[in-house]
Amino acid sequence: MQHKVIDTKDVVIRFAGDSGDGMQLTGSLFADMSAIYGNGLSTFPDYPAEIRAPHGTVSGVSGFQVHIGSGDINTPGDFCDLLVAMNPAALKANAKWCKPTAMILVDEDAFDVAGMTKAGFTTENPFTELHVEDRALIIAPITTLTEESLKDSGMDAKAIHKCKNMFTLGMACYIYSRPLEYIYQYLERKFAKKHPEVIEPNKKVLNDGFNYAANIQAIPNTYTIEPAPQKKGTYRNITGNQATAWGLLAASEKSHLPLFCGSYPITPATAILEELAIHKSLGAKTLQAEDEIAGICTAIGASYAGNLAVTTTSGPGLSLKSEALGLAVMAELPLVVVDVQRGGPSTGLPTKTEQTDLGQALYGRNGECPVAIVAAHSPANCFDAAFNAAKIALEHMTPVLLLTEGFLGNGSEPWLIPSMSEYPEIKPPFATGVLAEGEKFKPFERNAETFVRQWAVPGMKGFEHRVGGLEKTHAGVLSTDPANHALMVAEREAKVQKIADFIPELKVDGPESGKLLVVGWGGTYGHLLSAVNAIREGGKEVSFAHFDYIKPMPKNTADVLSKFEKVIVCELNSGQFVNYLRGEFPKVDFKQFNKVQGQPFLVQELVDAITKEM
Repeated sequence: MQHKVIDTKDVVIRFAGDSGDGMQLTGSLFADMSAIYGNGLSTFPDYPAEIRAPHGTVSGVSGFQVHIGSGDINTPGDFCDLLVAMNPAALKANAKWCKPTAMILVDEDAFDVAGMTKAGFTTENPFTELHVEDRALIIAPITTLTEESLKDSGMDAKAIHKCKNMFTLGMACYIYSRPLEYIYQYLERKFAKKHPEVIEPNKKVLNDGFNYAANIQAIPNTYTIEPAPQKKGTYRNITGNQATAWGLLAASEKSHLPLFCGSYPITPATAILEELAIHKSLGAKTLQAEDEIAGICTAIGASYAGNLAVTTTSGPGLSLKSEALGLAVMAELPLVVVDVQRGGPSTGLPTKTEQTDLGQALYGRNGECPVAIVAAHSPANCFDAAFNAAKIALEHMTPVLLLTEGFLGNGSEPWLIPSMSEYPEIKPPFATGVLAEGEKFKPFERNAETFVRQWAVPGMKGFEHRVGGLEKTHAGVLSTDPANHALMVAEREAKVQKIADFIPELKVDGPESGKLLVVGWGGTYGHLLSAVNAIREGGKEVSFAHFDYIKPMPKNTADVLSKFEKVIVCELNSGQFVNYLRGEFPKVDFKQFNKVQGQPFLVQELVDAITKEM
């Protein structure tokens, strides 16, 4: 068969193996290399839920999917063109994600009796058992070839075996015509200081993998993916957690306030705290607290002292923070609480993604306790979402819940690095001036238009005041008066609702009226946009609106929804947003499509669900 070089618009590669096989690094390198080359891309790391699952078992498989293309890429892809399976368990866990035309690359050395047994295979031929024998199979002795490649390196057997992923990456680079120079540079940057002796061996095994793939007959074709047309500027590949941290740092710069983050490590939010800790030179202060409650309480203290205060967590941690979040609402202090959602309830699925914390964000506190809620819709958008959440918190003197998701936090995409001149100044309502003799500061007296109180920090003479969890009057005096409590409850809610005057209106992609409007929020954006575009390519008309602001909703929401016969809300929970919308807009005919599997939507399942309602 004659070898062909095929120009294709996009490909999906899924790297899978045991947690120690380096598949996350392999996938990240492939993605970063493609970003620098100029491809559009989206990634989806898929970690095992168990901390130390038995080696070689399906429950211990770690995966990384990357979708690259010559145009806009909005999702990591439903199914893969190439599956790299480093052991039988990885093949068993991921064969279902292979396209009918897919290639499957496996390490032949791992497919021994012990490996097959651990993975739960019952026959001698795993490909036939999984019904993928008709795919293009690349069965290569990767372990043996890696050992041969590095036999003169001076490395021990364990260290050599850790380089299998680089041999495999070299093969993938050949198949998809990827240049190796970026990976060479990465190896030099990573190991130059502490382990320079491993740089050349890794380069060698990477190059040997590339050359091996070029010389075997099992690879029928290779592929080229041209760079995507992009707006002029400097790009980098960024994860959602990195973007969240940087967005908060940008808000610190634009508000001229130091940033403080008090957090307790929790999957999948920990990387935000780790990223902020790197940037002490930008004025960021971080504290790894002993628990979730301490994390938010230190942040509230920092807010009272005049800082941009942040705490980060996931669903279980948000539950623990709820009482202190109520304190921030009562004290009317600015605070950003980042919730990187994961599967629940309880410990649930720590490494899997869901949108199941919305109900908790809206209602999960005692008393009438309103907070603003912002949702990020893509990894790169986490930057703007974090910046806007901080801006709202500081300018409106309220806690803001920023909802992201494990899919966004761990996933990545190209990001056009912005100029800070493009972002507005943040102007907190600090108390100013000098009080007249005998005049007392009224800490909860409000701006007549925004209902926002003034922010007086400790050390301002004459502006001393009491804060805390007990109800107070405008003058800051403790009060149990029924009428005063009703007034303060109403004003705190009105303050949050007034934020709608300062956020963008809801945009409709497509006709502004018609039979069906598709609605989503948060990290479903890319999948929904891809599904809507696929339906349109099929000749049908459909409109799409996505919510980045949950509370308050954009001012034109009622007007937008009223112009469609039906509205289908698609979300990764059992219907939390659609039920919220039903309560707010009872006359709208809402339909819903939900998925609670710890996995993102597939574009095709969205296409099918939307089409049924048309």
